[in-house]
Amino acid sequence: MPAPFTVRLDEATLTALDRLAEKTDRSRNWLVGRAIEDFVALNAWQLGKIEAGLAAADRADFAGDDELARVRKKFAPKS
Repeated sequence: MPAPFTVRLDEATLTALDRLAEKTDRSRNWLVGRAIEDFVALNAWQLGKIEAGLAAADRADFAGDDELARVRKKFAPKS
């Protein structure tokens, strides 16, 4: 069950939120809830990737010369 939560916004953001709610036929509450869910999910994903990278570094699990050469070739400017 959703729990009540208060958010304070400046007038410009609140006005923009109201316009978006009207244009998308969604409530303020729905938009704010979705924005918070997306923010939490994105940051959890990012922290997971950072933690995985740190764990790989702790294991000295780095790219080898062949892998680095492949990546350099992939992103090298085309002549």
